[in-house]
Amino acid sequence: MASSYSNYTNSPCAACKFLRRRCTSDCVFAPYFPPEEPTKFANVHRIFGASNVSKILHEVAPHQREDTVNSLAYEAEARLKDPVYGCVGAISVLQRQVLKLQRELEETNADIMRYASSLGSETTSTYGRHRS
Repeated sequence: MASSYSNYTNSPCAACKFLRRRCTSDCVFAPYFPPEEPTKFANVHRIFGASNVSKILHEVAPHQREDTVNSLAYEAEARLKDPVYGCVGAISVLQRQVLKLQRELEETNADIMRYASSLGSETTSTYGRHRS
């Protein structure tokens, strides 16, 4: 949502407000941390630090900055929820869910095949031949 923030507003971005500094027209944080999302910057700052985030944003191509900030925000939130494993813990939980659901799908497909074959054998034995 980099384009949704205008540097010409009277309200400083969430980063400048959090850091208690003046938000200038060339503020690297302004397009990615709008004033209505103060928690987003607070979490990112708490985990990565404003200086590190600024360095990262300057090193990344401008067209990749929004995705970078979204990734940092996701990682920071995950790290705050799970200080030991962070987003790796969340990914691990999701991978286990996928494996469980894949096994369940295989079992359900096997049940469907058994049911379909039992219907086929009943039809054949009842009428002497298989119906189309």
